Amino acid sequence: MYQRLVLVGNLGRGPDIRYTPQGTAVSTFHLATSRKYETSDGTQKEETIWFRVSVWGKQAETVNQYLSRGRQVLVEGALVGDENGNPKIWTGQDGKPRASFEVRAATVRFLGKKSDAPSETSSVAENAPQEGQNDDIPF
Repeated sequence: MYQRLVLVGNLGRGPDIRYTPQGTAVSTFHLATSRKYETSDGTQKEETIWFRVSVWGKQAETVNQYLSRGRQVLVEGALVGDENGNPKIWTGQDGKPRASFEVRAATVRFLGKKSDAPSETSSVAENAPQEGQNDDIPF
């Protein structure tokens, strides 16, 4: 059996990083995906679904370094369910039942530009040499 999920959305807040006792980095962030559509009576609707994404290893450190709230990303990975394969369900502080879709990312690709994220302070593209710029490569 094989499962692959592809999501494109925006970060709800910056990623959080922690390390396992073995020293492996794990970064988590919340990703909002949305779709707009028109109902049969002609009204516009927008539907947003939130996913909790976990990223492991070196990629987790990169995600933690360069991503921030509002940044658009593409995530490829697999859904992680509870012991029965369902979304994780809990009761919120308001007493209402909540559900969470969790994704274990295999790949995270940064989309958009630095200016697309309101609170981002640095980006890979900003530090990359510009075309035609001499960056003193010895070959």
